[in-house]
Amino acid sequence: MPQQMPRPLRATAWRDHETAEDEHDDEPIRPLTRDEAQRLRAGQPPLSLWRLVAAQAAVGALVAVLAWGWSGRGSVAASALYGAFAVTAPTALMVIGLSGKSNVPNAGAMALRFLAWEFVKLGASVGLLLLAPKLVVPLSWPALLAALVLCMKVNWLALLWRGRVKSNDA
Repeated sequence: MPQQMPRPLRATAWRDHETAEDEHDDEPIRPLTRDEAQRLRAGQPPLSLWRLVAAQAAVGALVAVLAWGWSGRGSVAASALYGAFAVTAPTALMVIGLSGKSNVPNAGAMALRFLAWEFVKLGASVGLLLLAPKLVVPLSWPALLAALVLCMKVNWLALLWRGRVKSNDA
């Protein structure tokens, strides 16, 4: 006996119950006026990418000081500093590449440009890590990797740093 194909579900079949938010689903979306868009942008200032690079460097320096204090050896601190450098220097290179004037015609081209610089950043980081055993002697991999990971995690905090512009309306 052949199986029957299931009937396609209607969009309303997914709703468990109507809420106050559901009542607004059918309202058309109104585009912002120029003044509304400017007020929205003014309330959300852009994050400086150089501030991110500086924060990565500060976290790397802090990890190096803690590694030195914990181990008492300068080679461990140097390893941590090199791990921070393996993240911070490629990030700075990417910021330089992305901050230059560009004639990108659309969002897709800008995304491609970002992706290209991200690959440059990753390649530079991998290259620096491959050079680590030759440049930092003796090398402490745990210290290097701790600084590397903590400096990379600074990127996740970037959204928390976005301050709000204080309104003059109050």
